[in-house]
Amino acid sequence: MPLFAGGLFSFVVMGLWIFCLVDVITTADGTTRNLPKMGWLFIVLLLPLIGSILWLVAGRPEGAGVAGYRPGRAEPPSRFPEYDRPGRHVAMSPDDDAEFLRKCRERAEQQRRAAKQREQREES
Repeated sequence: MPLFAGGLFSFVVMGLWIFCLVDVITTADGTTRNLPKMGWLFIVLLLPLIGSILWLVAGRPEGAGVAGYRPGRAEPPSRFPEYDRPGRHVAMSPDDDAEFLRKCRERAEQQRRAAKQREQREES
């Protein structure tokens, strides 16, 4: 029975270590407490049990829940925060952009002329 308990303890420690390792890696830079993110990563990597417990107690951002969701927020965070930044260019419909359509027509005409010239050279 003690062997099974030791084996079970090993699996629990390994699960905790993997959870904490993934949690450190996915935590946003600058939100960790007491140490920079890279410091916590090295602690959790080198000291699996103690480092994991330290991360949960002293390093994890306050109020961090599952996948960064904080109950006090009105909505969960975006999975793609790069789309939420102000001033981001938003794609438009090509039909609404007259300059884009004009450039497309010019390019198509240039390609037609170049193809016609190649055909004429090949025939000669």
